Amino acid sequence: MRIVAALGGNALLRRGDPLDASVQIGHIREAVRGLAAAATGNELIITHGNGPQVGMLAVESATDPALSAPYPLDVLGAQTQGMIGYWLARELRRAMPGREVVAVLTETVIAPDDPAFAHPTKFVGHTYSAPEAQRLRAEHGWAVRQDGAAWRRVVPSPAPREIVELPTIARLVDEGCLVIAAGGGGIPVDPDHQGVEAVVDKDLTAALLAQRLKADTLLLLTDVPAVMHEHGTVNARPIRQITPRALRAMELPNGSMGPKAEAACRFAEHRQGAVAIIGSLTDITALLSGTAGTRIENENENEDFRA
Repeated sequence: MRIVAALGGNALLRRGDPLDASVQIGHIREAVRGLAAAATGNELIITHGNGPQVGMLAVESATDPALSAPYPLDVLGAQTQGMIGYWLARELRRAMPGREVVAVLTETVIAPDDPAFAHPTKFVGHTYSAPEAQRLRAEHGWAVRQDGAAWRRVVPSPAPREIVELPTIARLVDEGCLVIAAGGGGIPVDPDHQGVEAVVDKDLTAALLAQRLKADTLLLLTDVPAVMHEHGTVNARPIRQITPRALRAMELPNGSMGPKAEAACRFAEHRQGAVAIIGSLTDITALLSGTAGTRIENENENEDFRA
């Protein structure tokens, strides 16, 4: 079976965690136990988010007095691909001796006129109080939005059109390599391969990668156990199976679960038998066995969802 597993940036650096490297490495080691099990007997391609990490680097760059201007987001995206890709590759090699593992620096083509540029929605970096957020908006020209009880920076998150290194990734997978690619949605570039000030939607890139590689399963791994029916109420309960039609009808937030749901729908709809699963990074084996998470597929259209 060919699996694309997309690790959410918030799963690698959870809400409230300190930004220390040791914390992120600990979460990656935890994830690798499940990823190694998923890779046994299967072809596995791993993508990852970078919202907290690229936001951390953006703050450092914006406040560094040695710089005349902050580093652009495409460059920061490349830095996070290198950092997280290195950690994942190192831990996977330790967990799976003899298995070839490679991290591919990946560019993703976006449309310069994507509506996302006028409506930033991608949360990046730290959380702030309302006064701190307003000060940073004034100082750096950032867009900020409320995220729960706190505030965070938001940046444009355009949809992916093409993955530049796709032929190379496909060859590596066909040759048996465990591939880490399209981290953070890929480095955003325009059709002329010039860097763009954005963070590509990681979940939609994962869905596009899974479609183009003809994967059987798309795993969207995050810090919550499943998509919840009546989320935020006392009646909240996990949805175990749902159709794309029913999932799209739910009101899910654009800055978090919304993109995952849309990515899952696109993948499940693109061909018969394709299955997307949304669930916790710590439940990978259970997600694949069907005992955890939310399974999205086109079958059973007469039963839109099952809790």
